[in-house]
Amino acid sequence: MKRREFIGLVGGAAAWPLAARAQQPAMPVIGYLEAGSLETTRENVASVRRGLSDTGYVEGRNLGIEYRWADDHLERLPALADDLVRRQVAAIVVTTTPAVLAAKAATKSISIVFSMGADPVETGLVASLNRPGGNITGIYNLNTTVGSKRLELLHELVPAAGSIAFLVNPTNAVLAETQTRELQIAARTLGVRLLVLSASDPSEFDAGFATLVVERAGGLLVSSDALFSNRLDQLIALAVRHRLPTMYARRDATAAGGLMSYGPDYFDALRQVGVYTGRILKGDKPADLPVQQATKFELIINLKTAKTPGLTMPLPLLGRADEVIE
Repeated sequence: MKRREFIGLVGGAAAWPLAARAQQPAMPVIGYLEAGSLETTRENVASVRRGLSDTGYVEGRNLGIEYRWADDHLERLPALADDLVRRQVAAIVVTTTPAVLAAKAATKSISIVFSMGADPVETGLVASLNRPGGNITGIYNLNTTVGSKRLELLHELVPAAGSIAFLVNPTNAVLAETQTRELQIAARTLGVRLLVLSASDPSEFDAGFATLVVERAGGLLVSSDALFSNRLDQLIALAVRHRLPTMYARRDATAAGGLMSYGPDYFDALRQVGVYTGRILKGDKPADLPVQQATKFELIINLKTAKTPGLTMPLPLLGRADEVIE
């Protein structure tokens, strides 16, 4: 064989794997838009990854994820959403109401999968739960509709309280206004005064609790806003220090030392977000995936925490608890 023919044969053979690789589909990349920080939302990410894995997608193996963190500065979300759109990700995962609103404003073509507490129909995100239409679907965890139940349970614990406070994040206007409106109606029915306490930054928590002492609040409801869910240790420590009976929205708050919680399985909802995202990557359209609603709600009571302020849990309340932490 002549030298020139040999070189040509080797060169052609070397090109075959490159050509084959070029014909393989590129690994899909999704965006993950988070209102909180990496440090405070690791379990959120893990839950979404579990759902993606359930549909066969594993980050780094056959899926890429572009992460964007607002670090509790909600005003950063629109720019972060725009950046993901410019990168032409295949889908955008969002875990809070402000994040999904920012993503919706940024794109009408890229699929968006959410987990959120505000009603997605009332906020104009989807046409209906069964037929969302457009490019958005996800999991509605009903946090705006169970606030009255949380207030009722807390009032059962402190029936003599003339006023109960509600901690909200005013920068998350949609969630704050919806939950406050519902609680004001429930408070009038129960005959208690609702004190609305605003905090848009963790640095304001101490002053807020000091206000509750001055106002002689008999208990506190913490909004399901991500700002508070991401700062549970700080809020729980303040509630214990001020001996203030406090109701939270998530089980992880009670597991971390909070007194009571009532709400859906938040992390399972995020797993479902991962499942929906995987289905979209395989060809399903958001318009054809009904918005799922949380169906199971759990009352969790931490008896060890109850002993700190010297509270006595009513037996009927304990009897209705799905879990008692001792």
